[in-house]
Amino acid sequence: MSIFRTKSVEQSLRDTEDPEHQLKKSLSWVELTMFGIGVVIGAGIFTMTGRVAHSMSGPSIIISFIIAAIACGLAAMCYAEFASTVPVAGSAYTFSYASMGEIFAWIIGWDLFLELFLASSVVAQGWSAYLAVFLSQLGIDLPPQIVSGGRFDLLAFGLIMVLGMLLIGGIKESVRVNTVLVAIKLFIVMFVIVAGIGYVKASNFTPFIPDKQPVESSGGLTQPLLQWFTGSQQTAFGVSGIVAGAALVFFAYIGFDVVATTAEEAKNPKRDVPMGILGSLVVCTILYIAISLVLIGMVPYNQLDPSASLAKAFTTVGKPWMAIIISAGAVAGLTTVVLTMMIGATRVIFAMSRDGLLPEGLSHVHPKTRTPYRITLIIMLADGLLAALVPPGILDEMVNIGTLLAFVMVSIGIIVLRRKRPDLPRAFRVPWVPVIPIVSAIICLYLMLNLSIETWMRFLIWMVIGIVVYFTYSKNHSRLAHGSELTADINAEITNVMDHQYDNRRKSRRAAAQTGATASPEAAEPAPTPTESSDPPKES
Repeated sequence: MSIFRTKSVEQSLRDTEDPEHQLKKSLSWVELTMFGIGVVIGAGIFTMTGRVAHSMSGPSIIISFIIAAIACGLAAMCYAEFASTVPVAGSAYTFSYASMGEIFAWIIGWDLFLELFLASSVVAQGWSAYLAVFLSQLGIDLPPQIVSGGRFDLLAFGLIMVLGMLLIGGIKESVRVNTVLVAIKLFIVMFVIVAGIGYVKASNFTPFIPDKQPVESSGGLTQPLLQWFTGSQQTAFGVSGIVAGAALVFFAYIGFDVVATTAEEAKNPKRDVPMGILGSLVVCTILYIAISLVLIGMVPYNQLDPSASLAKAFTTVGKPWMAIIISAGAVAGLTTVVLTMMIGATRVIFAMSRDGLLPEGLSHVHPKTRTPYRITLIIMLADGLLAALVPPGILDEMVNIGTLLAFVMVSIGIIVLRRKRPDLPRAFRVPWVPVIPIVSAIICLYLMLNLSIETWMRFLIWMVIGIVVYFTYSKNHSRLAHGSELTADINAEITNVMDHQYDNRRKSRRAAAQTGATASPEAAEPAPTPTESSDPPKES
Protein backbone atom coordinates (compact mmCIF):
# COMPACT_ATOMS: atom_id res chain seq x y z
CA MET A 1 0.00 0.00 0.00
CA SER A 2 3.02 2.29 -0.24
CA ILE A 3 2.43 5.62 -1.95
CA PHE A 4 5.83 5.13 -3.64
CA ARG A 5 4.88 1.92 -5.43
CA THR A 6 5.81 1.93 -9.10
CA LYS A 7 4.09 0.48 -12.11
CA SER A 8 6.42 -1.61 -14.23
CA VAL A 9 7.15 -0.55 -17.79
CA GLU A 10 6.18 -4.03 -18.96
CA GLN A 11 2.76 -3.79 -17.33
CA SER A 12 2.21 -0.31 -18.78
CA LEU A 13 2.89 -1.72 -22.23
CA ARG A 14 0.57 -4.69 -21.66
CA ASP A 15 -2.25 -2.36 -20.64
CA THR A 16 -2.23 -0.86 -24.11
CA GLU A 17 -3.41 -4.22 -25.49
CA ASP A 18 -6.49 -4.45 -23.24
CA PRO A 19 -9.50 -4.51 -25.64
CA GLU A 20 -11.64 -2.31 -23.37
CA HIS A 21 -8.94 0.37 -23.11
CA GLN A 22 -7.08 -0.03 -26.40
CA LEU A 23 -6.48 3.08 -28.49
CA LYS A 24 -6.07 2.98 -32.24
CA LYS A 25 -2.48 3.06 -33.53
CA SER A 26 -2.69 5.20 -36.65
CA LEU A 27 -0.30 8.19 -36.40
CA SER A 28 2.92 8.57 -38.41
CA TRP A 29 5.94 10.73 -37.59
CA VAL A 30 4.80 13.35 -40.11
CA GLU A 31 1.41 13.64 -38.41
CA LEU A 32 3.03 13.80 -34.98
CA THR A 33 5.39 16.55 -36.18
CA MET A 34 2.46 18.54 -37.56
CA PHE A 35 0.68 17.86 -34.28
CA GLY A 36 3.60 19.41 -32.38
CA ILE A 37 3.87 22.40 -34.71
CA GLY A 38 0.12 22.91 -34.39
CA VAL A 39 0.27 23.31 -30.63
CA VAL A 40 3.56 25.26 -30.37
CA ILE A 41 2.88 27.92 -32.99
CA GLY A 42 -0.14 29.92 -31.94
CA ALA A 43 -0.82 33.59 -31.44
CA GLY A 44 2.58 33.97 -29.79
CA ILE A 45 4.36 34.13 -33.12
CA PHE A 46 2.24 37.15 -34.06
CA THR A 47 2.38 39.01 -30.73
CA MET A 48 5.11 37.77 -28.36
CA THR A 49 8.00 38.47 -30.73
CA GLY A 50 7.28 42.19 -30.94
CA ARG A 51 6.38 42.55 -27.25
CA VAL A 52 9.64 41.03 -26.00
CA ALA A 53 11.77 42.87 -28.58
CA HIS A 54 10.12 46.20 -27.70
CA SER A 55 10.43 45.96 -23.93
CA MET A 56 13.20 43.49 -23.11
CA SER A 57 15.74 42.38 -25.75
CA GLY A 58 15.69 44.70 -28.76
CA PRO A 59 17.16 43.17 -31.96
CA SER A 60 18.99 40.62 -29.81
CA ILE A 61 15.68 38.81 -29.35
CA ILE A 62 17.12 36.47 -31.98
CA ILE A 63 19.66 35.33 -29.38
CA SER A 64 16.85 35.05 -26.81
CA PHE A 65 14.97 32.66 -29.10
CA ILE A 66 18.10 30.54 -29.63
CA ILE A 67 18.78 30.33 -25.87
CA ALA A 68 15.15 29.41 -25.19
CA ALA A 69 15.24 26.76 -27.94
CA ILE A 70 18.35 25.17 -26.42
CA ALA A 71 16.79 25.17 -22.95
CA CYS A 72 13.55 23.76 -24.27
CA GLY A 73 15.47 21.20 -26.32
CA LEU A 74 16.96 19.71 -23.14
CA ALA A 75 13.49 18.93 -21.81
CA ALA A 76 12.42 17.75 -25.27
CA MET A 77 15.21 15.15 -25.33
CA CYS A 78 14.07 13.84 -21.95
CA TYR A 79 10.53 13.53 -23.26
CA ALA A 80 11.80 11.79 -26.40
CA GLU A 81 13.67 9.13 -24.40
CA PHE A 82 10.73 8.44 -22.11
CA ALA A 83 8.16 8.37 -24.92
CA SER A 84 10.24 5.93 -26.99
CA THR A 85 10.90 3.71 -23.96
CA VAL A 86 7.36 3.80 -22.52
CA PRO A 87 5.07 4.56 -25.51
CA VAL A 88 1.92 4.79 -23.42
CA ALA A 89 -0.76 7.49 -23.18
CA GLY A 90 -0.34 9.89 -20.29
CA SER A 91 3.01 11.54 -21.05
CA ALA A 92 4.80 12.72 -17.88
CA TYR A 93 2.20 10.98 -15.68
CA THR A 94 3.05 7.56 -17.10
CA PHE A 95 6.79 8.29 -17.03
CA SER A 96 6.65 9.32 -13.35
CA TYR A 97 4.64 6.20 -12.46
CA ALA A 98 7.34 3.98 -13.93
CA SER A 99 10.29 5.82 -12.38
CA MET A 100 9.41 7.66 -9.15
CA GLY A 101 6.22 6.11 -7.78
CA GLU A 102 2.46 6.50 -7.55
CA ILE A 103 2.30 9.67 -5.44
CA PHE A 104 4.58 11.52 -7.87
CA ALA A 105 2.59 10.14 -10.80
CA TRP A 106 -0.62 11.41 -9.24
CA ILE A 107 0.86 14.86 -8.58
CA ILE A 108 2.12 15.23 -12.14
CA GLY A 109 -1.10 13.81 -13.61
CA TRP A 110 -3.17 16.22 -11.55
CA ASP A 111 -0.83 18.99 -12.68
CA LEU A 112 -0.99 17.98 -16.36
CA PHE A 113 -4.75 17.94 -16.27
CA LEU A 114 -4.71 21.49 -14.94
CA GLU A 115 -2.25 22.59 -17.63
CA LEU A 116 -4.03 21.04 -20.61
CA PHE A 117 -7.58 21.66 -19.41
CA LEU A 118 -6.93 25.35 -18.72
CA ALA A 119 -4.83 25.79 -21.85
CA SER A 120 -7.62 24.71 -24.17
CA SER A 121 -10.13 27.09 -22.55
CA VAL A 122 -7.67 30.01 -22.31
CA VAL A 123 -6.61 29.63 -25.95
CA ALA A 124 -10.25 29.29 -27.01
CA GLN A 125 -10.85 32.73 -25.48
CA GLY A 126 -7.93 34.09 -27.52
CA TRP A 127 -9.36 32.43 -30.63
CA SER A 128 -12.68 34.16 -29.99
CA ALA A 129 -10.97 37.55 -29.71
CA TYR A 130 -8.98 37.06 -32.93
CA LEU A 131 -12.03 35.82 -34.82
CA ALA A 132 -14.00 38.90 -33.74
CA VAL A 133 -11.17 41.16 -34.97
CA PHE A 134 -10.91 39.23 -38.23
CA LEU A 135 -14.65 39.49 -38.88
CA SER A 136 -14.57 43.20 -37.97
CA GLN A 137 -11.87 43.75 -40.60
CA LEU A 138 -14.25 42.15 -43.08
CA GLY A 139 -17.07 44.48 -42.00
CA ILE A 140 -18.89 42.00 -39.73
CA ASP A 141 -19.39 43.23 -36.16
CA LEU A 142 -20.58 40.71 -33.58
CA PRO A 143 -22.51 41.62 -30.40
CA PRO A 144 -20.01 42.21 -27.55
CA GLN A 145 -22.00 39.89 -25.26
CA ILE A 146 -21.03 36.74 -27.22
CA VAL A 147 -17.31 37.36 -27.83
CA SER A 148 -14.27 37.23 -25.55
CA GLY A 149 -14.85 39.39 -22.48
CA GLY A 150 -18.63 39.33 -22.91
CA ARG A 151 -21.31 37.85 -20.68
CA PHE A 152 -21.13 34.43 -22.40
CA ASP A 153 -18.36 33.80 -24.94
CA LEU A 154 -20.44 31.90 -27.45
CA LEU A 155 -17.62 31.75 -30.00
CA ALA A 156 -15.21 30.01 -27.61
CA PHE A 157 -17.96 27.66 -26.39
CA GLY A 158 -18.94 26.74 -29.95
CA LEU A 159 -15.33 26.07 -30.96
CA ILE A 160 -14.79 23.62 -28.08
CA MET A 161 -18.08 21.84 -28.82
CA VAL A 162 -17.14 21.34 -32.47
CA LEU A 163 -13.61 20.16 -31.69
CA GLY A 164 -14.90 17.84 -28.96
CA MET A 165 -17.23 16.08 -31.39
CA LEU A 166 -14.34 15.82 -33.84
CA LEU A 167 -12.23 14.10 -31.17
CA ILE A 168 -14.98 11.59 -30.44
CA GLY A 169 -15.10 10.82 -34.17
CA GLY A 170 -11.54 9.46 -34.13
CA ILE A 171 -7.91 10.44 -33.60
CA LYS A 172 -7.06 9.97 -37.26
CA GLU A 173 -9.82 12.32 -38.35
CA SER A 174 -8.80 14.87 -35.72
CA VAL A 175 -5.17 14.79 -36.83
CA ARG A 176 -6.20 15.19 -40.48
CA VAL A 177 -8.07 18.38 -39.64
CA ASN A 178 -5.10 19.52 -37.54
CA THR A 179 -2.72 18.85 -40.45
CA VAL A 180 -4.81 20.92 -42.86
CA LEU A 181 -5.02 23.85 -40.40
CA VAL A 182 -1.30 23.66 -39.65
CA ALA A 183 -0.56 23.72 -43.38
CA ILE A 184 -2.67 26.88 -43.72
CA LYS A 185 -0.93 28.42 -40.72
CA LEU A 186 2.54 27.61 -42.05
CA PHE A 187 1.63 29.02 -45.47
CA ILE A 188 0.53 32.31 -43.89
CA VAL A 189 3.65 32.50 -41.72
CA MET A 190 5.90 31.85 -44.74
CA PHE A 191 3.93 34.38 -46.77
CA VAL A 192 4.45 37.02 -44.06
CA ILE A 193 8.18 36.26 -43.95
CA VAL A 194 8.61 36.45 -47.73
CA ALA A 195 6.44 39.58 -48.04
CA GLY A 196 8.31 41.35 -45.25
CA ILE A 197 11.85 40.67 -46.50
CA GLY A 198 11.57 43.46 -49.05
CA TYR A 199 11.02 46.03 -46.30
CA VAL A 200 13.94 44.99 -44.06
CA LYS A 201 16.50 47.72 -43.29
CA ALA A 202 19.92 46.85 -41.90
CA SER A 203 19.99 50.07 -39.85
CA ASN A 204 17.16 48.73 -37.66
CA PHE A 205 19.51 46.08 -36.23
CA THR A 206 21.83 48.74 -34.74
CA PRO A 207 22.50 48.63 -31.85
CA PHE A 208 22.03 44.86 -31.85
CA ILE A 209 22.28 44.74 -28.02
CA PRO A 210 20.89 48.02 -26.58
CA ASP A 211 22.28 49.41 -23.33
CA LYS A 212 20.88 48.03 -20.09
CA GLN A 213 17.98 49.95 -18.50
CA PRO A 214 16.11 49.53 -15.19
CA VAL A 215 12.50 48.33 -15.38
CA GLU A 216 9.70 49.51 -13.15
CA SER A 217 8.57 46.29 -11.51
CA SER A 218 5.15 45.42 -10.23
CA GLY A 219 4.54 44.93 -6.52
CA GLY A 220 2.23 42.88 -4.35
CA LEU A 221 1.00 39.47 -5.48
CA THR A 222 1.61 40.23 -9.16
CA GLN A 223 5.41 40.43 -8.81
CA PRO A 224 7.57 37.39 -9.62
CA LEU A 225 8.24 35.09 -6.68
CA LEU A 226 12.01 35.27 -7.22
CA GLN A 227 11.97 39.07 -7.29
CA TRP A 228 9.98 39.20 -4.05
CA PHE A 229 12.32 36.69 -2.39
CA THR A 230 15.59 38.37 -3.41
CA GLY A 231 14.43 41.98 -3.53
CA SER A 232 16.31 42.40 -6.83
CA GLN A 233 15.64 45.08 -9.42
CA GLN A 234 14.65 43.81 -12.86
CA THR A 235 16.49 45.28 -15.86
CA ALA A 236 15.85 45.33 -19.60
CA PHE A 237 18.17 45.17 -22.61
CA GLY A 238 21.86 44.40 -22.40
CA VAL A 239 22.98 40.83 -21.63
CA SER A 240 20.51 40.55 -18.73
CA GLY A 241 17.73 41.63 -21.10
CA ILE A 242 18.67 38.82 -23.50
CA VAL A 243 18.41 36.26 -20.68
CA ALA A 244 15.17 37.76 -19.37
CA GLY A 245 13.82 37.76 -22.93
CA ALA A 246 14.76 34.08 -23.28
CA ALA A 247 12.76 33.33 -20.12
CA LEU A 248 9.74 35.05 -21.66
CA VAL A 249 9.92 33.55 -25.16
CA PHE A 250 10.49 30.10 -23.61
CA PHE A 251 6.73 29.97 -23.21
CA ALA A 252 6.33 30.34 -26.96
CA TYR A 253 7.83 26.84 -27.30
CA ILE A 254 5.84 24.91 -24.73
CA GLY A 255 3.32 22.45 -26.10
CA PHE A 256 5.62 19.93 -27.78
CA ASP A 257 5.15 17.72 -24.70
CA VAL A 258 1.56 17.10 -25.82
CA VAL A 259 2.99 14.92 -28.59
CA ALA A 260 4.06 12.46 -25.88
CA THR A 261 0.44 12.04 -24.76
CA THR A 262 -0.36 10.39 -28.12
CA ALA A 263 2.57 7.93 -28.01
CA GLU A 264 0.18 5.00 -27.59
CA GLU A 265 -1.54 5.91 -30.87
CA ALA A 266 1.65 6.08 -32.98
CA LYS A 267 2.30 3.39 -35.58
CA ASN A 268 5.96 3.06 -34.62
CA PRO A 269 6.31 4.98 -31.33
CA LYS A 270 9.99 4.16 -30.75
CA ARG A 271 10.87 6.08 -33.91
CA ASP A 272 7.88 8.33 -34.63
CA VAL A 273 7.43 10.02 -31.23
CA PRO A 274 11.04 11.27 -30.82
CA MET A 275 10.96 12.51 -34.41
CA GLY A 276 7.66 14.28 -33.79
CA ILE A 277 8.86 15.96 -30.58
CA LEU A 278 12.29 17.07 -31.78
CA GLY A 279 11.20 17.76 -35.38
CA SER A 280 8.42 20.12 -34.33
CA LEU A 281 10.81 21.97 -32.01
CA VAL A 282 13.37 22.48 -34.82
CA VAL A 283 10.76 23.75 -37.29
CA CYS A 284 9.27 26.16 -34.75
CA THR A 285 12.71 27.54 -33.81
CA ILE A 286 13.50 28.32 -37.45
CA LEU A 287 10.16 30.07 -37.93
CA TYR A 288 10.50 32.12 -34.74
CA ILE A 289 13.96 33.36 -35.74
CA ALA A 290 12.79 34.18 -39.27
CA ILE A 291 9.81 36.17 -37.98
CA SER A 292 12.09 38.04 -35.56
CA LEU A 293 14.51 39.01 -38.35
CA VAL A 294 11.71 40.29 -40.57
CA LEU A 295 9.87 42.14 -37.81
CA ILE A 296 12.92 43.91 -36.37
CA GLY A 297 14.16 44.68 -39.88
CA MET A 298 10.87 46.32 -40.87
CA VAL A 299 10.35 48.54 -37.81
CA PRO A 300 12.86 49.77 -35.18
CA TYR A 301 12.39 47.78 -31.97
CA ASN A 302 11.47 50.85 -29.90
CA GLN A 303 8.63 51.69 -32.33
CA LEU A 304 6.98 48.27 -32.29
CA ASP A 305 3.41 47.96 -31.01
CA PRO A 306 3.57 45.40 -28.16
CA SER A 307 -0.06 44.31 -28.59
CA ALA A 308 -0.19 43.57 -32.33
CA SER A 309 3.36 44.05 -33.53
CA LEU A 310 3.30 42.00 -36.72
CA ALA A 311 0.05 43.42 -38.05
CA LYS A 312 1.04 47.01 -37.18
CA ALA A 313 4.45 46.51 -38.80
CA PHE A 314 2.84 45.99 -42.21
CA THR A 315 0.53 48.93 -41.60
CA THR A 316 3.63 51.06 -40.94
CA VAL A 317 5.13 50.16 -44.32
CA GLY A 318 1.85 50.85 -46.14
CA LYS A 319 0.42 47.30 -46.36
CA PRO A 320 -2.64 47.32 -44.08
CA TRP A 321 -4.31 44.49 -46.02
CA MET A 322 -1.67 42.16 -44.57
CA ALA A 323 -3.32 42.59 -41.15
CA ILE A 324 -6.30 40.63 -42.45
CA ILE A 325 -4.07 37.74 -43.53
CA ILE A 326 -2.26 37.78 -40.19
CA SER A 327 -5.57 37.68 -38.30
CA ALA A 328 -6.66 34.72 -40.45
CA GLY A 329 -3.41 32.96 -39.62
CA ALA A 330 -3.94 33.57 -35.92
CA VAL A 331 -7.46 32.10 -36.09
CA ALA A 332 -6.20 28.97 -37.86
CA GLY A 333 -3.23 28.72 -35.53
CA LEU A 334 -5.26 28.93 -32.34
CA THR A 335 -7.74 26.34 -33.60
CA THR A 336 -4.97 23.74 -33.79
CA VAL A 337 -3.74 24.70 -30.32
CA VAL A 338 -7.17 24.15 -28.76
CA LEU A 339 -7.56 20.83 -30.59
CA THR A 340 -4.21 19.42 -29.50
CA MET A 341 -4.59 20.59 -25.89
CA MET A 342 -7.98 18.86 -25.68
CA ILE A 343 -6.42 15.66 -27.03
CA GLY A 344 -3.67 15.88 -24.42
CA ALA A 345 -6.15 16.42 -21.56
CA THR A 346 -8.29 13.45 -22.55
CA ARG A 347 -5.25 11.14 -22.86
CA VAL A 348 -3.90 12.07 -19.43
CA ILE A 349 -7.26 11.42 -17.73
CA PHE A 350 -7.59 8.22 -19.79
CA ALA A 351 -4.28 6.90 -18.45
CA MET A 352 -5.09 7.85 -14.85
CA SER A 353 -8.53 6.22 -14.93
CA ARG A 354 -7.14 3.07 -16.57
CA ASP A 355 -4.80 2.77 -13.59
CA GLY A 356 -7.71 3.20 -11.16
CA LEU A 357 -6.58 6.55 -9.77
CA LEU A 358 -9.78 8.01 -11.21
CA PRO A 359 -13.05 6.10 -11.84
CA GLU A 360 -12.12 3.27 -14.19
CA GLY A 361 -15.34 3.57 -16.18
CA LEU A 362 -14.00 6.79 -17.72
CA SER A 363 -11.29 4.90 -19.58
CA HIS A 364 -13.60 2.78 -21.73
CA VAL A 365 -13.15 3.52 -25.43
CA HIS A 366 -15.76 3.65 -28.16
CA PRO A 367 -15.96 0.23 -29.86
CA LYS A 368 -15.84 1.76 -33.34
CA THR A 369 -13.69 4.88 -33.15
CA ARG A 370 -11.42 3.59 -30.31
CA THR A 371 -11.49 6.99 -28.60
CA PRO A 372 -12.13 7.69 -24.87
CA TYR A 373 -15.53 9.19 -25.62
CA ARG A 374 -16.75 9.49 -22.00
CA ILE A 375 -13.75 11.55 -20.95
CA THR A 376 -13.99 13.65 -24.10
CA LEU A 377 -17.65 14.50 -23.44
CA ILE A 378 -16.92 15.57 -19.86
CA ILE A 379 -13.90 17.69 -20.80
CA MET A 380 -15.74 19.17 -23.78
CA LEU A 381 -18.62 20.45 -21.64
CA ALA A 382 -16.48 21.61 -18.69
CA ASP A 383 -13.93 23.30 -20.95
CA GLY A 384 -16.61 25.02 -22.99
CA LEU A 385 -18.31 26.48 -19.92
CA LEU A 386 -14.99 27.60 -18.43
CA ALA A 387 -14.03 29.38 -21.66
CA ALA A 388 -17.44 30.99 -21.97
CA LEU A 389 -17.91 32.23 -18.40
CA VAL A 390 -14.48 32.96 -16.84
CA PRO A 391 -13.08 36.40 -17.78
CA PRO A 392 -9.95 36.17 -19.98
CA GLY A 393 -6.49 36.76 -18.52
CA ILE A 394 -7.13 35.27 -15.07
CA LEU A 395 -5.72 31.77 -15.46
CA ASP A 396 -3.12 32.21 -18.21
CA GLU A 397 -0.02 31.76 -16.03
CA MET A 398 -1.46 28.60 -14.47
CA VAL A 399 -0.79 26.90 -17.79
CA ASN A 400 2.88 27.89 -17.66
CA ILE A 401 3.57 26.71 -14.11
CA GLY A 402 1.89 23.37 -14.79
CA THR A 403 3.96 22.81 -17.92
CA LEU A 404 7.25 23.68 -16.21
CA LEU A 405 6.57 21.33 -13.30
CA ALA A 406 5.98 18.51 -15.80
CA PHE A 407 9.34 19.32 -17.45
CA VAL A 408 11.08 19.13 -14.06
CA MET A 409 9.53 15.76 -13.20
CA VAL A 410 10.37 14.23 -16.58
CA SER A 411 13.97 15.45 -16.38
CA ILE A 412 14.44 13.92 -12.94
CA GLY A 413 12.63 10.78 -14.01
CA ILE A 414 15.20 10.12 -16.73
CA ILE A 415 17.97 9.86 -14.12
CA VAL A 416 15.88 7.64 -11.84
CA LEU A 417 14.80 5.21 -14.57
CA ARG A 418 18.36 4.96 -15.95
CA ARG A 419 19.50 3.79 -12.50
CA LYS A 420 16.54 1.53 -11.75
CA ARG A 421 16.10 -0.05 -15.18
CA PRO A 422 19.32 0.17 -17.20
CA ASP A 423 18.22 -2.98 -19.05
CA LEU A 424 15.29 -1.34 -20.83
CA PRO A 425 15.70 -0.95 -24.61
CA ARG A 426 15.78 2.75 -25.47
CA ALA A 427 15.28 3.79 -29.10
CA PHE A 428 16.39 7.32 -28.20
CA ARG A 429 18.86 8.13 -25.41
CA VAL A 430 19.55 11.52 -23.84
CA PRO A 431 23.31 12.14 -24.04
CA TRP A 432 25.45 13.08 -21.04
CA VAL A 433 23.11 11.82 -18.35
CA PRO A 434 22.75 13.04 -15.62
CA VAL A 435 24.17 16.44 -16.69
CA ILE A 436 21.55 17.33 -19.32
CA PRO A 437 18.50 16.28 -17.24
CA ILE A 438 19.83 18.20 -14.21
CA VAL A 439 20.44 21.36 -16.28
CA SER A 440 16.95 20.99 -17.80
CA ALA A 441 15.35 20.72 -14.36
CA ILE A 442 17.28 23.74 -13.01
CA ILE A 443 16.28 25.93 -15.96
CA CYS A 444 12.62 25.00 -15.59
CA LEU A 445 12.70 25.64 -11.83
CA TYR A 446 14.24 29.07 -12.48
CA LEU A 447 11.44 29.90 -14.91
CA MET A 448 8.84 28.75 -12.39
CA LEU A 449 10.30 31.14 -9.81
CA ASN A 450 9.84 33.99 -12.28
CA LEU A 451 6.06 33.52 -12.28
CA SER A 452 3.90 35.72 -10.06
CA ILE A 453 3.12 35.07 -6.40
CA GLU A 454 -0.61 34.84 -7.08
CA THR A 455 0.05 32.15 -9.70
CA TRP A 456 1.97 30.15 -7.11
CA MET A 457 -0.86 30.56 -4.59
CA ARG A 458 -3.49 29.29 -7.02
CA PHE A 459 -1.24 26.43 -8.05
CA LEU A 460 -0.63 25.33 -4.45
CA ILE A 461 -4.37 25.39 -3.73
CA TRP A 462 -4.94 23.12 -6.74
CA MET A 463 -2.19 20.76 -5.55
CA VAL A 464 -3.68 20.58 -2.03
CA ILE A 465 -7.04 19.61 -3.55
CA GLY A 466 -5.26 16.93 -5.57
CA ILE A 467 -3.53 15.47 -2.49
CA VAL A 468 -6.89 15.25 -0.68
CA VAL A 469 -8.44 13.44 -3.66
CA TYR A 470 -5.52 11.00 -3.79
CA PHE A 471 -5.67 9.96 -0.13
CA THR A 472 -9.47 9.81 0.01
CA TYR A 473 -10.05 7.95 -3.27
CA SER A 474 -7.15 7.23 -5.61
CA LYS A 475 -4.78 5.51 -3.16
CA ASN A 476 -7.35 2.83 -2.27
CA HIS A 477 -8.79 2.36 -5.77
CA SER A 478 -5.46 2.13 -7.57
CA ARG A 479 -4.98 -1.13 -9.46
CA LEU A 480 -1.62 -1.47 -7.76
CA ALA A 481 -3.36 -1.34 -4.37
CA HIS A 482 -5.22 -4.54 -5.21
CA GLY A 483 -2.24 -6.25 -6.79
CA SER A 484 -4.01 -6.66 -10.12
CA GLU A 485 -0.99 -5.33 -11.96
CA LEU A 486 1.26 -8.08 -10.60
CA THR A 487 -1.03 -11.11 -10.53
CA ALA A 488 -0.28 -12.29 -14.04
CA ASP A 489 3.45 -11.64 -13.67
CA ILE A 490 3.70 -13.46 -10.34
CA ASN A 491 1.64 -16.47 -11.41
CA ALA A 492 3.67 -16.89 -14.57
CA GLU A 493 6.95 -16.50 -12.71
CA ILE A 494 5.89 -18.94 -9.97
CA THR A 495 4.86 -21.48 -12.58
CA ASN A 496 8.23 -21.21 -14.33
CA VAL A 497 10.11 -21.60 -11.05
CA MET A 498 8.03 -24.60 -9.98
CA ASP A 499 8.43 -26.27 -13.36
CA HIS A 500 12.17 -25.77 -13.13
CA GLN A 501 12.27 -27.25 -9.61
CA TYR A 502 10.12 -30.21 -10.69
CA ASP A 503 12.47 -30.95 -13.63
CA ASN A 504 15.47 -30.86 -11.32
CA ARG A 505 13.82 -33.30 -8.93
CA ARG A 506 12.92 -35.72 -11.73
CA LYS A 507 16.54 -35.67 -12.89
CA SER A 508 17.65 -36.29 -9.31
CA ARG A 509 15.34 -39.32 -8.97
CA ARG A 510 16.56 -40.78 -12.28
CA ALA A 511 20.17 -40.35 -11.23
CA ALA A 512 19.44 -41.99 -7.88
CA ALA A 513 17.63 -44.91 -9.53
CA GLN A 514 20.54 -45.50 -11.94
CA THR A 515 23.03 -45.62 -9.05
CA GLY A 516 20.71 -47.76 -6.90
CA ALA A 517 20.52 -45.07 -4.27
CA THR A 518 17.35 -44.16 -2.50
CA ALA A 519 15.88 -40.88 -3.57
CA SER A 520 15.59 -38.33 -0.84
CA PRO A 521 12.11 -37.45 0.45
CA GLU A 522 12.50 -34.00 -1.03
CA ALA A 523 13.27 -35.42 -4.44
CA ALA A 524 10.23 -37.66 -4.30
CA GLU A 525 7.85 -34.82 -3.68
CA PRO A 526 5.39 -34.01 -6.43
CA ALA A 527 5.68 -30.67 -8.17
CA PRO A 528 3.78 -28.04 -6.23
CA THR A 529 1.29 -25.84 -8.02
CA PRO A 530 1.43 -22.06 -8.18
CA THR A 531 -1.44 -21.88 -5.67
CA GLU A 532 0.52 -23.59 -2.91
CA SER A 533 2.00 -21.50 -0.14
CA SER A 534 5.33 -20.27 -1.40
CA ASP A 535 7.15 -16.99 -1.55
CA PRO A 536 6.85 -15.46 -5.00
CA PRO A 537 10.10 -14.34 -6.57
CA LYS A 538 10.96 -10.73 -6.02
CA GLU A 539 10.52 -8.31 -8.89
CA SER A 540 13.66 -7.19 -10.61
